[in-house]
Amino acid sequence: MKSRKTRKGESRKLSVKSVMEPKSIAVIGASKSPGKVGHTILRNLIIGGFTGRIYAVNPNAGDVLGLKAHKSVLDIRERVDCAIIAIPAPYVKKAVLECARKGVSGMVLVTGGFREIGEGRLEDEIAAICRKNGIAMIGPNCLGIINVNKSVDSIFLPIYKMKRPLLGGISFVMQSGAVGSTVLDLISESNIGVSKFISYGNAAVLDESDFVKYLREDAETKVIVLYVEGVKDGRRFYGELKEAAKVKPVVVLKAGKGELASIAAKSHTGALAGNYTVFSSMLRQAGAVEAENLESLLNLSKIFLQPLPKGDRVLIITNGGGDGVLAVDAVERNGLKLAKLSGRAARRLKRAFPKHVVVGNPLDLTGDADGRRYRKALEEAIREEGVDSIIAITLFQTAGLGPEVVHEVVWANNSTDKTIVCTATGGEYTKMLLKIIESYNVPAYESPEDSVDSIAKAVWYSRKRGRND
Repeated sequence: MKSRKTRKGESRKLSVKSVMEPKSIAVIGASKSPGKVGHTILRNLIIGGFTGRIYAVNPNAGDVLGLKAHKSVLDIRERVDCAIIAIPAPYVKKAVLECARKGVSGMVLVTGGFREIGEGRLEDEIAAICRKNGIAMIGPNCLGIINVNKSVDSIFLPIYKMKRPLLGGISFVMQSGAVGSTVLDLISESNIGVSKFISYGNAAVLDESDFVKYLREDAETKVIVLYVEGVKDGRRFYGELKEAAKVKPVVVLKAGKGELASIAAKSHTGALAGNYTVFSSMLRQAGAVEAENLESLLNLSKIFLQPLPKGDRVLIITNGGGDGVLAVDAVERNGLKLAKLSGRAARRLKRAFPKHVVVGNPLDLTGDADGRRYRKALEEAIREEGVDSIIAITLFQTAGLGPEVVHEVVWANNSTDKTIVCTATGGEYTKMLLKIIESYNVPAYESPEDSVDSIAKAVWYSRKRGRND
């Protein structure tokens, strides 16, 4: 972070790395009671395998979860990089002052009860202390952060209630802890890998612009995903988005679009939502991809794990004619094109397949298709210069199609730089196989429309990025 001036003239040097990549963490408010937030945070750090030093701070306990309990962060002899504060709001200012005296450089303040309920003065006082002393603070009124690679987990929700993600390339920045926990739980259940997760709440010190900049420079982050209700500095946010979108996809879901929702957003995190039309236009100009809703946010998070499409030509492979037709409808609605198989490819496929297979686009392998038929179709598809993206629709309910087709889709994905997605609609058995596919970084969707909509956004971003390069 660059040094900047606060309104009172103090200089600050704030490093997001102090919070996201600490070597030592103090949990202020560590509790012996399992129902307390401080207990959950400390337990999650321990069982999550954080390899740095962990310190418990509680003036009324001798030890917590096997760790010595210090009466204050000042009683810790060793260096403390980051403090996670989970104590009632009236006691936070004193704890922050002690962290400043200790030389703590990072802080996660999960405690609520500040600007979102009208206590803006107390929040401003705490923020001023942090800026003056170079403390990079996330919060207050936030869920916490996760750095999967560093085993940093300050989320105050128990692991048995909210699944933790596998290591991967998507990083999430969430203004709302409630939305963030839902997204993280769903993405973890889908076996999609995550690099960083940041819930930042009221953004009293560090805000969305700081996180976009940090993740742009973070080599482990391949896709940046944001949920925002309002931004602190629109001009700076635009600049950071534009720079980030030049090097990696940025997906944004804006909440508080209407007047009533805007009021709700302000009461939630104290954020001013602003004019949605202006915000949406700003995203397009910056090259960021806008998600329309939470489902779209999750879908778009996955598509950008794929290579960017080189064009707008889509080939649909299916074993169910109806799903193929739905996919064609979505292709036309999104302004994409149906790829045309070359004459040579069509002849090879006709020789290899039974006569009832429809060689075209959709390439309908019909209801008796098996893994070998998909393998041949995918082999030809990835060889075709006129194909930019491939949608493999797999109705697992048919008798001949089983887990072996998972191998064929993964093989194709590893054999090409074309965009490949899988689509399958169904119950428990289908969802199980989709999770396996997604664990190999192949985006899987439960409807043809979701697949095509996601590809269309990837095509838009690819073109936008190409113009900006």
